[in-house]
Amino acid sequence: MSIQRACPEASVYRRDLDAEAALFKALADPARLAILATLIRNEHEVCVCDFPTALALNQSTISHHLKILKEVGLVSSVRRGTWGYYSLAPDARAQIETALATVLPTKVRIRSRIT
Repeated sequence: MSIQRACPEASVYRRDLDAEAALFKALADPARLAILATLIRNEHEVCVCDFPTALALNQSTISHHLKILKEVGLVSSVRRGTWGYYSLAPDARAQIETALATVLPTKVRIRSRIT
């Protein structure tokens, strides 16, 4: 015995969304969002040494968060002596906007449903 559907079968979006998922996963942490918010609000690169006290996290945790943000292309860095200096990647905003538009486009054609 099969159960009869109450509505038409949905057309499931099947595009590869691995890159978008990785980006959203990188953004899904309060410390990483605070790091991005800091970088976008500073004219110059920010030393990694500025984050531990402000975010109440140890240096290795900060480095881990920065590594994740760098891997998805949201931040860039330079090394000067023993310190790393970070800045927002030039295309970070565009990258986030593109990922968001891919998943949640502003206009979607909606089929009428028979009720």
